[in-house]
Amino acid sequence: MLSLAADPKLETSAHDAAPSFRAIYDQYFAFVWRMLWRLGVAPESVADAAQDAFVVVHRRLDDLHGASVARSWLYGIVVRVAHDYRRVQQRRVLRHAPTTDELRDPAPNALEQCERREAASLLDHLLGELSDERREVLVLVELEQLSVPEVADLLGQNPNTLYTRLRSARSDFERALGRHRAQERRHP
Repeated sequence: MLSLAADPKLETSAHDAAPSFRAIYDQYFAFVWRMLWRLGVAPESVADAAQDAFVVVHRRLDDLHGASVARSWLYGIVVRVAHDYRRVQQRRVLRHAPTTDELRDPAPNALEQCERREAASLLDHLLGELSDERREVLVLVELEQLSVPEVADLLGQNPNTLYTRLRSARSDFERALGRHRAQERRHP
């Protein structure tokens, strides 16, 4: 898990100057990739979305005011890119089971690979049933393992609002999972 604090590996000059593009890319590429996927970008589009996000980073690097805010600044870019990609996906009706080979750890055998693929597909489907705001907070807290205060700082929102949103997201997710399990029992 990446820390919200400034990373000492980021190249900076005096007074918390903005890190170089290369330093941001090296430090945050995996974070950007995961967040795009978890924010609903189709797996076959994640690479393109990541490239688009880093094009924006390169173009707007002068807007970054210090390494200590790099993750929050980058996250804002990722959220907007993910939103744009989801909107295009919805227009094209690309809501089918994703292939997640690039997004998961390799499994030692075929059965485990199949189970992981099915679990990732189910997770993506269930997260897709949540509103963007609820999905975002659930992904950051449950999958990225950030605390609500960290998410509040990252998103610039009131922690109490996020606690409420997280409770609702968990409830919505549980209901969606319950519906999925009930459907599996009816149609094994």
